[in-house]
Amino acid sequence: MIERNQTSRQPVVVGQVPMEIVSRSRRNRNRLLLLIILAVSAIFIWKNIWPNEQSELENTPAQPITDLHPIVLAKQEELIAATKKIGISILITDGFRSHEEQDALYAQGRTAEGNVVTQVKGGNSYHNYGLAIDFALRTKKDKVVWDMTYDGNGNGESDWMEVVSIAKGLGFTWGGDWENFPDYPHLQMDFGYTIRQLKSGLRPPAE
Repeated sequence: MIERNQTSRQPVVVGQVPMEIVSRSRRNRNRLLLLIILAVSAIFIWKNIWPNEQSELENTPAQPITDLHPIVLAKQEELIAATKKIGISILITDGFRSHEEQDALYAQGRTAEGNVVTQVKGGNSYHNYGLAIDFALRTKKDKVVWDMTYDGNGNGESDWMEVVSIAKGLGFTWGGDWENFPDYPHLQMDFGYTIRQLKSGLRPPAE
């Protein structure tokens, strides 16, 4: 049976899909096929190429660390100079610490004599990456003390907390702010790097 389209005056076969609809359907199908191909390609790249790049980064051997990071060292000297100006003398008791030294400290109070002084083994301390220092106060009688109430410059304030305040102003994080295991002599600059990243070989820039 054939009917006439009143607008176009062209005969239309009843039950036959117009060519315009067929063409539109094909275009939609082609777009869907393209999207599927793009999605499959993205998954392939993510699974096969990106992991390889990550693996190469993680497996790249890092240069051995034997000293403080240059920026940490510079800030350490600024701290010594700044505290000296207000009549406080400090002594840096620890800086870079090897993994072996860290393990020895961890054993203290556990499998070796002494008190527990750290909660982490070698490779898990910022000292092991040259990003932390420990300090103590030096009295006018040249005695080294860890007395947080000592007021050697006589201004009515704790010398210890004055040092901490100056250190924080220089960019250090203070271990005394840690809730689980406060480390009052500890100052560190992690530059936003986690221990996991440092252990994988990533390092803060030297400048």
